[in-house]
Amino acid sequence: MTEKLYENNVLLKNCSCTVLACQEKEGRYLVELDRTVFFPEGGGQLSDRGTLGGVSVEYVYEADGRIFHVCGQPLPAGSTVEAALDWQVRLDRMQQHLGEHLLSYACWKLFGANNVGFHMSEDLVAIDLDKELTAEELLQAELLTNEIIWDNRPVTINYLDSEEAAKLPMRKFNSKLKGLLRIVAVEGADCCTCCGTHPPYTGMVGLVKVIRSDKHKQGIRVEFACGRRALLDADSKNSVLLQTAAELSVKPVQVYDGVMRLKEDMAQLRETVKNKTLQLLRQELQQAAGQALRKTDGTPIIKMVTDDSKHIKPLLTLAGGYTDSLSVIFAVQRERLAYAVAAGHDLQADCRVYIKVLNEVFNGRGGGKVDCTQGGADFCADWQERLQQALQAMQKLQ
Repeated sequence: MTEKLYENNVLLKNCSCTVLACQEKEGRYLVELDRTVFFPEGGGQLSDRGTLGGVSVEYVYEADGRIFHVCGQPLPAGSTVEAALDWQVRLDRMQQHLGEHLLSYACWKLFGANNVGFHMSEDLVAIDLDKELTAEELLQAELLTNEIIWDNRPVTINYLDSEEAAKLPMRKFNSKLKGLLRIVAVEGADCCTCCGTHPPYTGMVGLVKVIRSDKHKQGIRVEFACGRRALLDADSKNSVLLQTAAELSVKPVQVYDGVMRLKEDMAQLRETVKNKTLQLLRQELQQAAGQALRKTDGTPIIKMVTDDSKHIKPLLTLAGGYTDSLSVIFAVQRERLAYAVAAGHDLQADCRVYIKVLNEVFNGRGGGKVDCTQGGADFCADWQERLQQALQAMQKLQ
């Protein structure tokens, strides 16, 4: 069995150890040691990373009471190696985990909200609370959390029998747990069972910053960052804020108002462009109607070619004004052709027959209702010749 040095000394960064066993599995090597400073993933906390005798330790996990260090190279059994943590990774794990304890405690202490879920990844830390909290309440919990951090209170680890542990004023306790339990306690604050690593003083967390919250089941999911992560997150967002403020020619605190004004201006501009485009399409359709082809029975076929498939919908609306005509609308884009056929209100015609002609000529697909159909096909360089062929076939349809 491996001696877990990390349980009682989280500041120990390296140790000399003996390789007990090494087995190959799926291109990686599972190394067991007589003792280790590496925390295996568990309790919601990610595992440590580092090196063993210079060999990279990518991941550590515990199974059936055995701790396996996943390495990229083999290490001979019986050899003595130096185990060295990637300290930045260990510190990050501890900051996030203790930060989670403290924020959960603050939400519970102030508002009776219980932590019912903990999520930690390389990029995200979040807790699930069983009740909704307002933005103001989350801010109060955040402030209390950081006050405890700045007090630099001691964090202690104790091992108690489950019956004794049940008597403690813990934030949460699973009555199903039996035997010797590991209790993590922050002086004058949080107390709970936990197997993870935590700094010996709250001050090492540095800072806890709530990033966002979203409704989740019957409560909310709160995403936050601690320590170095919180600093990097704030730096990244501040950089974006300053750049945006410079582009808008406003102060950072005025960015939101500036963006809202810009959004309003863009909405007005889009409406203007939409109206101008509609006017232009109406003129172009009117011109196309004046050059309409004729079926053998005299029915006008209006051919309208555009360079944007987004024009098809408004053109179909406009085409409805030509009550006795058949309108064929064709959009030519770089990789795709789109087309539509619409019948005027007074015209007895089945547009599904006409769309079938276009599908056959362009090897496309499409369909719809009697009075309006739409389809499309891959772009082809000879689309003009094919379109002319399709129109000629339509002229002959009864």
